[in-house]
Amino acid sequence: MLDAFAKVVSQADAKGEFLSGAQLDALTNMVREGNKRLDAVNRITANASTIVANAARALFEEQPQLIQPGGNAYTNRRMAACLRDMEIILRYVSYAVLAGDSSVLDDRCLNGLRETYQALGVPGGSVAAGVQKMKEAAVGIVNDPNGITKGDCSALVSEVSSYFDRAAAAVG
Repeated sequence: MLDAFAKVVSQADAKGEFLSGAQLDALTNMVREGNKRLDAVNRITANASTIVANAARALFEEQPQLIQPGGNAYTNRRMAACLRDMEIILRYVSYAVLAGDSSVLDDRCLNGLRETYQALGVPGGSVAAGVQKMKEAAVGIVNDPNGITKGDCSALVSEVSSYFDRAAAAVG
């Protein structure tokens, strides 16, 4: 796993170059915006169970066949596995937000997940829809100005959204 700083240094080192002014400016901005990033991760983490539960509830209202006999989330064991997977994806998204880089999400969570779901017969489109519902909730929490360091959060919200989109695309 590389954070944004290690990634930039690794790329420059591979080319045998100094960091460019644009790279330094981007890292400086990341430091300047660090409190917002920490606030966002804290809020997502503090609300994780609610985000997952509400996303699952909304998904099952839209796709009730998932929780009916024969559905992929039918029986307590399958429902628990579904909620566990949603929680794991959310957790790794929060790690990516903290690091400012998607490599931890890709390497430790998403790589091979689609193939695993296909092998198990899990409907990837339904998982992707659940991830999108978690995205909506997390973005709403990050966008709430109460308890977040003052300033423009649009870049951070865009970044948070991109990690959820990446996860939805990986499983869908």
